[in-house]
Amino acid sequence: MPKPTTINEYISTAPKEAQKMLRELRAILKKAAPKAKESIKWGAPVFEEEGILFAFTAHRSHINFMPTHSSLAPFKKELENYTTGKDTVQFPYDKPLPKGLIRKIAAYRVWDVKENGTLWMGRK
Repeated sequence: MPKPTTINEYISTAPKEAQKMLRELRAILKKAAPKAKESIKWGAPVFEEEGILFAFTAHRSHINFMPTHSSLAPFKKELENYTTGKDTVQFPYDKPLPKGLIRKIAAYRVWDVKENGTLWMGRK
């Protein structure tokens, strides 16, 4: 099967249980960064504006949202009930997508890039 070249293709080839959540996540990110360009990098959907803002991927049991460490740190308390990595947070398919939290993280990431020049994965 050919690799997806657009976010629409990526979502349509993701596990069925992931597709609705991926569409919801994409809509939230589009609203947070309406001027961002959507593309596929390293096999993952990304939003770019003055560099990569965020990426996301679908896995067997969860969506992985990647807004970078510097954008997750301020929300550490709110993320306590989620599995997180250095630059990522997992949203399992069997729980509702925390849309309000994602909106806050995405808005913070957009602000951080514009105000502080924080690049992808926290590099300056």
